Amino acid sequence: MRSIWAGAISFGLVVIPVKLYAATEQRDITFRQVHREDGGRIQFRRFCTLDGEEIPYSDIAKGYELPTGDMVVLTDDDLAELPLVTAHRIEVLHFSPSAQVEPILSNKSYYLEPESTGARAYVLFRDALEKSGKVAVAKVALRQREALAALRVREGVLTLETLLWPDEVRKPEFPFLDEDIEVRSQELKMASSLIETMTEDFEPDQFRDAYREALEAVVRAKVEGNDVVRPAGLSVPEPKGQPADLTEILRASVSALKAERESSSSSSSGAGKAAGSRNASAPKSTGGAKSAAGAKTTAGAKTAAGRAKDASPSRPASRAKAGSRSKADEPEPETTPRKPATRRKASA
Repeated sequence: MRSIWAGAISFGLVVIPVKLYAATEQRDITFRQVHREDGGRIQFRRFCTLDGEEIPYSDIAKGYELPTGDMVVLTDDDLAELPLVTAHRIEVLHFSPSAQVEPILSNKSYYLEPESTGARAYVLFRDALEKSGKVAVAKVALRQREALAALRVREGVLTLETLLWPDEVRKPEFPFLDEDIEVRSQELKMASSLIETMTEDFEPDQFRDAYREALEAVVRAKVEGNDVVRPAGLSVPEPKGQPADLTEILRASVSALKAERESSSSSSSGAGKAAGSRNASAPKSTGGAKSAAGAKTTAGAKTAAGRAKDASPSRPASRAKAGSRSKADEPEPETTPRKPATRRKASA
């Protein structure tokens, strides 16, 4: 529920901060006035009877008409200056027996909830009031109007019932009240016996509004039979496909949330596994590359060193060892050509 007023209960020197909530609500089906032929809505416009112009709400004031036809115009400033002694306060005037506050005086009922700072004082006042069997008569100002009120206890909660002023209750002036109508004692005895026979505890949950249920059935049948009129030029959004039952709506919401969480968790775990595979394979490839590169470098260094040793003339032993190697490991032959032997014989 939503609070509509905040104030305090003034009880002697005790002040109890409370919030006010509407205790009742109307469950009637609401209708709009429409054009019978095309379903167009009927609008009411505010216009001046003198010049015929439409008047905005900001230019409308309250007027009190005199018997002569003259008008006393009251603005918002005039009404704001009126004194409201009980503004934001429920002032307890006195306590009275519950039977003396007649039901005909009741206007509207509200619940009172204590603020956290006044919960103890609220419970104390509630218990004392319930034990006394009386009601607290008070004054309260709601919606810029002061009213009488009665404080009672209902189901552990203080209720405030606004009351009508005495002059707002009409007097029953009917002709039969002045007539002398005789009732025989036997008839009175039989009526009393019938009342005793039909006496039982009042349980509101046993009763229902049959007219409202029948009216809802008529509207529902017309909707299901597509007996609906859409006024020309009216754009109505497409209805969303969702269950009409609140339980089904909540169940669908929970299922959608679970599916979303599972999808996000599976995608996160898949991404983590892929990243782990890449990280695991990267060091191995690097290590293998480094090992291969290192092996190639060492082998090349050894081959170059071997070639340098074989080419050196200062170590004949190395040539002897080289003879036992394979042809691929032997050093390359010298490229300097030798002189032919025939020339040596000719010179001799």
